[in-house]
Amino acid sequence: MVIRVFIASSSGSVAIKKRQQDVVRFLEANRIDFEEVDITMSEEKRLWMYKNIPEERQPAQGNPLPPQIFNDDQYCGDYDCFFEAKESNTVFSFLGLKPSSASKESEP
Repeated sequence: MVIRVFIASSSGSVAIKKRQQDVVRFLEANRIDFEEVDITMSEEKRLWMYKNIPEERQPAQGNPLPPQIFNDDQYCGDYDCFFEAKESNTVFSFLGLKPSSASKESEP
């Protein structure tokens, strides 16, 4: 299983850049293997991301904004979902991974 974080390397939005960095730094700090997928460099990858986000998670207007997180082809969520999982110490479940022994999720 590979966690894939869809990002936009050339985003003009400071908020989007900070959200992307927050996700990437968290994954790196917790030694979670992941792959960054830059949607600005590949139309095919951008369209794949749009197509594989469930309809109920699509924004009312426009296209979904990065970062978007997948476990292989399974959609995990966007930054807001990631942030909620981080705040409630359930990121491993959010990502579809088994909790690490250092995680509060592994406690009974």
